[in-house]
Amino acid sequence: MEEDDKKRDNYKMEMGSADREAKAFDRPQPPQKPRATVNSPAVPVLSYCASSILMTVTNKFVLSGLGFNLNFFLLLIQSFVCIVAIQTCKSLGVITYRDFKSDEAKKWFPISLLLIGMIYTGSKALQFLSIPVYTIFKNLTIILIAYGEVLWFGGSVTGLTLVSFGLMVMSSVIAAWADIKHALDSHGTASHEAATRISTLNSGYIWMLVNCLCNATFVLGMRKRIKLTNFKDFDTMFYNNLLSIPILLFCSVFLEDWSAENINKNFPPAERNRLIVAMVISGLSSVFISYTSAWCVRVTSSTTYSMAGALNKLPMALSGLLFFGDPVTLPSVSAIAVGFISGIMYAWAKLKQASKPRTVLPTTNPPMSASAQSMRDSLKS
Repeated sequence: MEEDDKKRDNYKMEMGSADREAKAFDRPQPPQKPRATVNSPAVPVLSYCASSILMTVTNKFVLSGLGFNLNFFLLLIQSFVCIVAIQTCKSLGVITYRDFKSDEAKKWFPISLLLIGMIYTGSKALQFLSIPVYTIFKNLTIILIAYGEVLWFGGSVTGLTLVSFGLMVMSSVIAAWADIKHALDSHGTASHEAATRISTLNSGYIWMLVNCLCNATFVLGMRKRIKLTNFKDFDTMFYNNLLSIPILLFCSVFLEDWSAENINKNFPPAERNRLIVAMVISGLSSVFISYTSAWCVRVTSSTTYSMAGALNKLPMALSGLLFFGDPVTLPSVSAIAVGFISGIMYAWAKLKQASKPRTVLPTTNPPMSASAQSMRDSLKS
């Protein structure tokens, strides 16, 4: 009897210790504090903004040289550097993307052609225009993309979005007027220098218009093609740059002047090393933009990323005033301010639209006539 009681006591002790061990095992561990540098929302947002500004400033530095005309070569270097960078990152396990497949390359080749048109016209526009004007005019691409989505993807445009579009157009008009006014005030209304400056600005405006059309076509076409290929961010970057290299090489060799005189004109010996370094940095910055974009969405949210894209317009425009001595006048500052407000308003409108059920304005769903309505009803029946 005593042995049975002793066994029961030992059993209770063993069960008690087992319960304590189980509770200790089940007790949630105190959460580890995340590393502030990696998970702080400010770091990816600032990195994204810095990458965008870096690419624009380095491109402007190269293109602002006297008589620079090797734009295809500049884009070729950028694409080559981008491929080397992302392939190195893939080998190190930092990023991942698909391996090259010829059938996917054939499907994606038209998008690469659109990309070349977009970046080439963008480089020409940036060559003739200041960074603030270039940044402000880039907002017009948003309008083209929005209505392209209405036509091809069943998108919609809200009233607040229309107001932001109006401000974008207003800021572009103010920016163009500010540039022309400054040229006339600086050189005189009837001088040869003023006429030359106005002609340069007009060339920049034409290139900017073509760039907005190419940019919208590229974005809409890529969106449609992504649905067929299911590409991710670095997949698109890999195929875009890889397929662009042979085309840019052909255009640079056969369409650009590679005489010794023109090479010295584009790459003066005193500036040659700095120009080459700037080309490499601009190629790397495109990789940084893609990586920091994904980082920003992952650490923060798509809402923060949208607002960061809108807020980024202001420091990018100010970078032209800071690094390239663009004129600081009341009209130019007003254009930057209106463009900045329009970007904020557009981002806010998209966020409100995403948080509510989709509503359709008359711009997207025009009223039907009685005959069209009767025909539609007959088809339904």
